[in-house]
Formats: sequence, C-alpha cells, structure tokens
Amino acid sequence: MSSSPDIPQPPSQGPAKELLGPALLGIDPGRAKCGIAVVGLDRSLHYHQVVAVREVPRAIESLRDLYPISNIVMGDQTGSKHWQQQLERMPNAPRITLVDERYSSLEARDRYWEMYPPKGLGKLIPPSFRTLPRPIDDIVAIFLIERYLKRLSGG
Repeated sequence: MSSSPDIPQPPSQGPAKELLGPALLGIDPGRAKCGIAVVGLDRSLHYHQVVAVREVPRAIESLRDLYPISNIVMGDQTGSKHWQQQLERMPNAPRITLVDERYSSLEARDRYWEMYPPKGLGKLIPPSFRTLPRPIDDIVAIFLIERYLKRLSGG
C-alpha cells in the first residue's frame, strides 16, 4: 500500500466487495505512523493502509466520505490518549472504542504471511525467520477490529 491517503483505494488483494451496512474504522496508533483499516460489520475487509502521522486526519476524513463508519476502534497502547483526544474533536466524530492491543503485532505478523504468502525460495524459510518487507500496522488495525467484534459477539 502506498502512504498517500489522498484517494483511499481498496486492498490490493482483489476487487472491493460492496459494503453492506455500517463499517468500523480500525486505528493502530503510533508516534511516526498509524495503521488504518475499514472492515464491515460482516467482517469484510474494505481498506487497509499504513500512513504517516501527519496524514492520518486527512486519511480518516477521506475514508469517512467513502464508507459509512459507525465506530472507530483503536488500540489502547502507544499514543492512544493523544489520538482519542484528536479524533473526538473531529466534526460528527463517531464513537471511539479502545481495544487491548497486546500481542496484536505478533498475530499481525502471522496474518501478513497468510495475506501475502512468500513466493519462490521464500516459501522454504520458516515464518519466524522471515523479514517483513513493510510495516504491518494496518494489519494490526484489522486485528483490533476483529477483537472488538469478538467482544461484541461474546466469544
């Protein structure tokens, strides 16, 4: 994914599915970059990207114009208080829910290799020894939404 949120694009793994109903915006807050994802309540992934901190507000506004975002789900660790305060100042700010983000980076690392399987000789390298070719904060944002939805469903 590119780091320019001017025109948010759907994930590169295939054509975007039509969004049925409200969506959740996941944010993995950070000091230099943030992961952002949009997931429908049906758990369909519509968007994910890692963006520089200075671009986050503009990216969120663009996504809110494209998707019916009903709630922001955000990790509760690094930078969450700062981002929560900033997001609450947005016009018509959706509800913000903090989610435990412990171990989400480890889970996101495994998910990265499921979403983007290695090719060629890279398949022979055990996942724990592979180097990630890009930041995975956006995949962490997907996990945060999944944790929130799991909490809602009681399981």
